Amino acid sequence: MIEGTKMAKVAFVGLGVMGYPMAGHLAAKGHDVTVYNRSPAKAEAWVKAHKGSKASTPRSAAEGAEIVFCCVGNDDDLRSVVLGEDGIFAGMASGAILVDHTTASADVARELDGLARDQGLHFIDAPVSGGQAGAENGVLTVMCGGEQASFDRIKPVADCFSRAVTLMGPAGSGQLTKMVNQIAIAGLVQGLSEAMNFGQKANLDMAKVIDVISKGAAGSWQMENRGSTMCEGKFDFGFAVDWMRKDLGICFEEAQRNGARLPVTHLIDQFYAQVQGRGGKRWDTSSLVHLLQND
Repeated sequence: MIEGTKMAKVAFVGLGVMGYPMAGHLAAKGHDVTVYNRSPAKAEAWVKAHKGSKASTPRSAAEGAEIVFCCVGNDDDLRSVVLGEDGIFAGMASGAILVDHTTASADVARELDGLARDQGLHFIDAPVSGGQAGAENGVLTVMCGGEQASFDRIKPVADCFSRAVTLMGPAGSGQLTKMVNQIAIAGLVQGLSEAMNFGQKANLDMAKVIDVISKGAAGSWQMENRGSTMCEGKFDFGFAVDWMRKDLGICFEEAQRNGARLPVTHLIDQFYAQVQGRGGKRWDTSSLVHLLQND
């Protein structure tokens, strides 16, 4: 797909709740996929479920690949699979592109972009939104930072697991856009939590309430997909509180540099810390309502 309808030889490093199905969509669309995962059993399971092969190191996964996709936990995890003798960069051929779907800092994106250039490689930071369900259904939103020419080469391939793939600007711009996304979600989920709890305390039929107000100005993806489950106290829908707090920490560090004020986001981060303290580290982000329902 890089050249006309040609299928690409690609690698995917990191087969977590997001990477596993994302790599699966690439294979399902006919691309030649080699996977690597820190836990070999996950890579073995992926190969059994999809056409493709597994590698023993990030370097060997990247060898011969036109595009290497990566989705790991944080900045340190990213450096550990990209740099060093067994890292992705060591295996990539000149002109190949690394597309990083990790939600990480803009700093590490710029760092890896510079190192890639030094080695005749290309880098795109490409964090995603849509959660586990979006990855499984192939409808992620991908926010990219990098050069136009590299973006144009990777977009047809990334479209395999996405509903929208957009170039936001130079390296780091994808990560900055994801920070905006997470800040917006934090405030929205807290507002929705307070609204749902208020409606329950008022003894309203919450199914009817959600149906009515979702058609007006209060409507949102979160309301349509999480409003009813929040009222039922169900919080097992993918994007964990631990991950959200990691993401918000990145936002706070960037805000210190650019001077943005995030007073409400800081408060909501404290609420998420309380959820963690109640054993909700792996609950999804809609679990903010639990604090209101149980205090």
